[in-house]
Amino acid sequence: MNKIVAKEQFSENVFRFEIEAPRIAKARRAGHFVIVRVDKNGERVPLTIAGSDIQKGTITLVVQRIGVSTYKLCDKNVGDSIEDVVGPLGRATKIEKQEGTVLAAGGGVGVAPLLPIIEAHHKIGNRVVAVLAGRTKDLIILEDKVRAVADDVIIMTDDGSYGTKGLVTAGMEEVINREKVSEAVIIGPAIMMKFGALTTKKYDIPTVVSLNTIMVDGTGMCGACRVSVGGKTRFVCVDGPEFDAHQVDFDQMLKRMGGFKGEELEAFNRYKAACGK
Repeated sequence: MNKIVAKEQFSENVFRFEIEAPRIAKARRAGHFVIVRVDKNGERVPLTIAGSDIQKGTITLVVQRIGVSTYKLCDKNVGDSIEDVVGPLGRATKIEKQEGTVLAAGGGVGVAPLLPIIEAHHKIGNRVVAVLAGRTKDLIILEDKVRAVADDVIIMTDDGSYGTKGLVTAGMEEVINREKVSEAVIIGPAIMMKFGALTTKKYDIPTVVSLNTIMVDGTGMCGACRVSVGGKTRFVCVDGPEFDAHQVDFDQMLKRMGGFKGEELEAFNRYKAACGK
């Protein structure tokens, strides 16, 4: 059991949790994730580690409430416990000294896994420009923490309620057109990463994306998280979660991620009926 020691609500459906997990806190690196099981009979949900505190023995998770398991998790409060948290899983981000700017683009809750990557680049002295995007102002998260470690921050919102009105790709091109970008990191919804990757491909900028596919065991055995990268099958949980953005078959990935929408909706409707939500 892992105890919740802090909880913060960012928006209607996005929450930040600090959870006791001392061994994971000590071992985790930027890019790592965990698999969470909310209760004994719950499904296994992959969540990227947004931060850790070794002294407190805690890890930070940012959760968007969208289905049964995430609703159950977000209904928990400080002092409650989670059945189990397994990790750190996946391969850590490869952080190297860059001659040019590192362009870090995050959409919605994708800013949470992006933050430790920005922190790692900042630590070794790389210049980082972050583009944070969301549909509305309420969906821009962790801006203060990103500003503390990034050299510049551009905010994009679909409705223009904050920052500049427009998509994340417009903010990315603004950076690309004004300075030399040597590497890009894009994390967010799959469709956002697809078009972000198409943008950087035009300029021949090496780009990494962090994928969050359907997972079950987190060891590569079940095959649920498989994706096609450069024409070859890869497993996000053990080969990723980060891959060359220009090699990922996003169309195939999007199709696979939507494969259980009917079942997910049915389960959610049963959950709402049972809870009176």
